[in-house]
Amino acid sequence: MEMRLEVVQVPVADVDKAKSFYTDRLGFVLDHDVEYIPGMRVVQLTPPGSAASIVIGTGMTSMQPGSLEGLQLVVPDMASARAELLQRGAEISEVQDMGGVLFAYFNDPDGNRWVLQEATRPDVREVLQP
Repeated sequence: MEMRLEVVQVPVADVDKAKSFYTDRLGFVLDHDVEYIPGMRVVQLTPPGSAASIVIGTGMTSMQPGSLEGLQLVVPDMASARAELLQRGAEISEVQDMGGVLFAYFNDPDGNRWVLQEATRPDVREVLQP
């Protein structure tokens, strides 16, 4: 069996404001923005380099805007990713070192809470030990 998580709904109040935030501030790619049926607008956005996307819109979920937390965007280099997000106008926390794993945090306009995590590689010595 194969299963892939490819789309996560993010509840927002103002679709256009959120769409602008994710594309302009975070650099997500706009995959599509369609209204399938009256009252159901689906905006799919993909983080650069990601196989998974997010969906914002109307008429899709009962989650309250701003209620999502803990989605993690994993980056190879925290310093450069954070610098680029700040340059784009995103508000992002200072970097926190949690025992060698780096994290930074930000919210979208509705208060959905995101985590930026620097990818870590296992220590070769730990992998080779029996």
